[in-house]
Amino acid sequence: MIRFRQVSLTRGIKPLFEKVDVTLNPGDKIGLIGANGAGKSSLFGLLRGECHADQGEIGFPSQWRMAYVAQEIPALDRTAIEYAIDGDVTLRRLEKELVFMENEPESTANGILIGELYSALGDADAYTVRSRAEQLLTGLGFSLAQMDQPVAGFSGGRRMRLNLAHALMCPSDLLLLDEPTNHLDLDAIIWLEDWLKHYPGTLIIISHDRDFLDGVVNVIVHIDERKLKRYSGNYSSFEHQRSAQLELAAGTLEKQMRQRTHLESFINRFKAQASKASQAQSRMRALAKMEELAPLRAAADFSFQFRVPLSTPNPLLVMEDVSAGYRTESDTSHDITEKVIVSGINFSLQIGQRIGLLGVNGAGKSTFIKTIAEELKPLRGEAQFGKGLSIGYFAQHQVEMLRHDESPLWHMGKIAPIAREQELRNFLGSFNFNGTMMTSSIASFSGGEKARLALALIVWQRPNLLLLDEPTNHLDLETREALTMALAQFEGTLVLVSHDRHLLRATTDQFIIVADGKVEPFDGDIDDYTNWLFKTKLAAKNGAANITDTAALLKTGSKAKITSAVAPKAIVDSAYRRKQKRQEADARQKLAVQKKPIEACIKRLEERIAKRSAQKTTVDTRLADPAIYDKDTKKELATLLVDQAFYAKELTQLEAEWLEQKEALEQLDN
Repeated sequence: MIRFRQVSLTRGIKPLFEKVDVTLNPGDKIGLIGANGAGKSSLFGLLRGECHADQGEIGFPSQWRMAYVAQEIPALDRTAIEYAIDGDVTLRRLEKELVFMENEPESTANGILIGELYSALGDADAYTVRSRAEQLLTGLGFSLAQMDQPVAGFSGGRRMRLNLAHALMCPSDLLLLDEPTNHLDLDAIIWLEDWLKHYPGTLIIISHDRDFLDGVVNVIVHIDERKLKRYSGNYSSFEHQRSAQLELAAGTLEKQMRQRTHLESFINRFKAQASKASQAQSRMRALAKMEELAPLRAAADFSFQFRVPLSTPNPLLVMEDVSAGYRTESDTSHDITEKVIVSGINFSLQIGQRIGLLGVNGAGKSTFIKTIAEELKPLRGEAQFGKGLSIGYFAQHQVEMLRHDESPLWHMGKIAPIAREQELRNFLGSFNFNGTMMTSSIASFSGGEKARLALALIVWQRPNLLLLDEPTNHLDLETREALTMALAQFEGTLVLVSHDRHLLRATTDQFIIVADGKVEPFDGDIDDYTNWLFKTKLAAKNGAANITDTAALLKTGSKAKITSAVAPKAIVDSAYRRKQKRQEADARQKLAVQKKPIEACIKRLEERIAKRSAQKTTVDTRLADPAIYDKDTKKELATLLVDQAFYAKELTQLEAEWLEQKEALEQLDN
């Protein structure tokens, strides 16, 4: 087990941990969470021995083998697959020893040592190592051809994937993963999640992906107020437990405040009276002994909302037989060449659609979105854009496009040159840019703060079409949740690329898959996509894993028994039951797929009805005030009357739509 005893750590002048005590059991799969700067990476540094506690001690078995992902990878000429295999340091050491011994003069002693080395290599699964490395790299999105390419030829994101493969190849008892999903697409994340579920050692993960944490971990360690608090269960379970703790702490604090007030009142009233002096002294002692309870602080809530679009054309856009890709001009001959990424696109966007784009990195999702955003012109075909279309586009590298030597206020001024400065300051304040942050250079901002600014710039422009390409990169859990809530209530049209399944599940209700140079609808939700992946692309790897598991079982020998004969009737009955269960499951899944978009539509309608009702109530309340009918308020009165009519009409329409959707849902249930 891993045990922290009275551990304290300060970095610079900032205390990160104060007298921390926590115990982690062997085999635990732990999600390490906390605010940015709370000390998550420093805790990893303590475990790896890269830094040392100011006081206290950290203990875990000395024989444990530790694996972790390096943050940098040199530009090596070594092939990708050989670099991945290098992660198995024991295997590589045995191979070097064998080469050395085989080059030595022959002798009996040498022969015995060589035999022992071959036996050790067999125990280290040397004969399956290339196959295991291929499975890892395939799962992480590398083709067989790419595996034989040099490491130096890959991009930074691809090299980080190689570092992850390097760490996973290492046989380990303790695996430390710091944001392992950052450079992965959704397919690779789903594969990694499945791989980690079967990891036999102790696992500690830092991640801002709540679905990934929910799928892998069974323990949460929360860094809060310089302490480590252990919670059993996954991230969703932690949220419930934490919420209950906050409520309990708030109630306890309120009760103590009432007691303190009562004691202080008694003391003040009777301490001067001789007859009550002893009782007053008793109350004073009770007050002095009362433990000072600090309120259990919840993470600072951050929320925002997209403003209602000013107008919305319908349809927003129509694409007919479009080919999307890139045009490049030769530096010497000035010839223009075209590279088609996606072709044959027939696609239209209607008001209120909420679409998630699926597909591996490099399939063309970003190219497709750039073509919709008019950042790329179609290579073939025709794209027609609705009059009044206003696009809010968050590119995958949006943060890098900001002027890092300028301030948030400067960026706002560039897109809103005629707005009053105070209005811009108020708006930035709603995105948690307060005080000097508004006028400070963003160069020193964290990635999450820069991403928050990029979102603020989009929100200000009141788009009716949002195109978001990996908007959660750099965002912590709290900001991701704020984005999820804002998108769920957005009244325009949404096209989203994200590897965050929680975000996709909560904000989209239909999916398009970009693969093999085509854009096609996907009939199902994000869970259906996961199932489809395992039945198709990941099926071969799962089969190989099962073979490995069977081999491991047979290797244990004595306790495993294999039954060679089973009664024929039992086989028939079992097959019938399996078929029946499969048919029932298919029927439930088909019904769920049919109900999903209707339920999502009902949810959005209810949110819009609640919002419009609140707005109408505000207007009605103002109109009920006699002062509004004074001569000086005629302009405001006219505006209020128009708003009242608009809200009343829209509520009638929304409620009619809601009734239609509820009837459709009831018909499916029946």
